[in-house]
Amino acid sequence: MARAAGSYSRIVAWLKVLLPLVALALLSTLFLLSRSNEPALDVPFAEALGAGETARERIGAPFFSGTTARGDALTMTASAARPQGAGVIEADALSARLLLSDGSRIELRSDRATLEDESRSATLSGDVQITSSNGYVLSTDALWSSIERTEAQSLGPVTGSGPHGTLSAGRMRIEEAAGTGDVQFLFTGGVKLVYDPQP
Repeated sequence: MARAAGSYSRIVAWLKVLLPLVALALLSTLFLLSRSNEPALDVPFAEALGAGETARERIGAPFFSGTTARGDALTMTASAARPQGAGVIEADALSARLLLSDGSRIELRSDRATLEDESRSATLSGDVQITSSNGYVLSTDALWSSIERTEAQSLGPVTGSGPHGTLSAGRMRIEEAAGTGDVQFLFTGGVKLVYDPQP
């Protein structure tokens, strides 16, 4: 009986040492396997750029498709895209289309764009064109747009035409209206509208 008790005590003593060591080894393996030397890019075009591209190379005609938080369909294309590091991608000749849940659409075009992973946004620059199916055809020098929300704003004056005539304004915002959920264009900062009555 004493021998059995002694064996039991030795087994318990060994388990007290072995089990924490096994747990430590499992945790170490988990952390080692989860580490990555490459920064994670989640912005549009990142998947294509991650396929063997380096910072000095570029990929031609990248394509991105996704949905915003409210369910609007977003597609983006460009003539070329280049990673800049730290979750930033630069794109040339960007075209974006937002198909809203009510069937209307907003299209954006620009000479250049900078897409940032951290802010989940894109900054369009160089002859930015905004066209909507409800009659707006606008241009500005620069525009900021969210990638995950239906939201955009010009970074300078806008000019163009709308459903009721030609207009100019110091700033423009595209956002979801509170209460109704409709997407609306808001113009501020010295808005000038030349009314053109329809025949």
